[in-house]
Amino acid sequence: MERTRVNLLGIELDNPVIPASGTFGYGREFAGLYDIDILGTFSFKGTTLHPRLGNPLPRIAEAPSGMLNAVGLQNPGVDKVISEELPNLSKIFHKPVMANVSGFSIEEYAETCRRLDACAQVGWLEVNISCPNVHHGGMSFGTDPVQAAAVTKAVKAVTSKPIIMKLSPNVTDIVSIAKACADAGADGVSLINTLMGMRIDLRTRRPVIANVTGGLSGPAVFPVALRMVYQVARAVSVPVVGMGGVSSAEDVLEMMMAGATAVEVGAANLVDPFACKRIIEDLPGIMDKYGIETLDSLKTGGSTAG
Repeated sequence: MERTRVNLLGIELDNPVIPASGTFGYGREFAGLYDIDILGTFSFKGTTLHPRLGNPLPRIAEAPSGMLNAVGLQNPGVDKVISEELPNLSKIFHKPVMANVSGFSIEEYAETCRRLDACAQVGWLEVNISCPNVHHGGMSFGTDPVQAAAVTKAVKAVTSKPIIMKLSPNVTDIVSIAKACADAGADGVSLINTLMGMRIDLRTRRPVIANVTGGLSGPAVFPVALRMVYQVARAVSVPVVGMGGVSSAEDVLEMMMAGATAVEVGAANLVDPFACKRIIEDLPGIMDKYGIETLDSLKTGGSTAG
């Protein structure tokens, strides 16, 4: 539908709704439930240079208005993603897909991005410098502007596709990280990843997650995410992809009014596998309710004043 279309770094999306990495796999499970071509796109499971089994169990726990996870980037490695997952994906999803990339060194980030850059179906590379659930990697690059810029420069040097740097909320000043990435050549930024949290089992007196801490996601983090998207969108000139606790069409519109060009939906997919389908179907009616003719109009004066 014309009124819900958005343009993300030169690629037109039918709508701004994007399932977030780690909540949609490589699309197969959801394609058995509905036609995933209705999505704007989706960010596939976080991919590393080498295969990873992830963290020990248990690694998921409930939390008030959300969930904790410490999956630890379980994935088959980039070569198998390219040789098996992407060919299978091309049979069920007929749009450019967003490739989510993680690493444990700048060289790993660059090499994984270089390999995925050659894949025709990959439209964007979302470079995750914000995962809180792995040691000696991920978030350690996203909490230091110098390191964030170094990863950005390294992946830009080996790729031709748009680079979106995924940022951590577990910092004092997310704006400084966003600016460092943009100044280093990032084409866009996405935020937020999960907030670090933990739960303790009162009976065992031990953390409920084997990793001790995990990433908090779900509706509980939405106000934090919205605030950070608002601040970053006003500080950088590159597009912002907003995420964090989004579970309704109203949330999508709030994110876009805060400055997001597109919106990722994460934990909601794990609670309701039809969440993104529902949000997309609800969006035109909610736009009507609030007098929004097109989503583009939110960029041209319909969004919240700075």
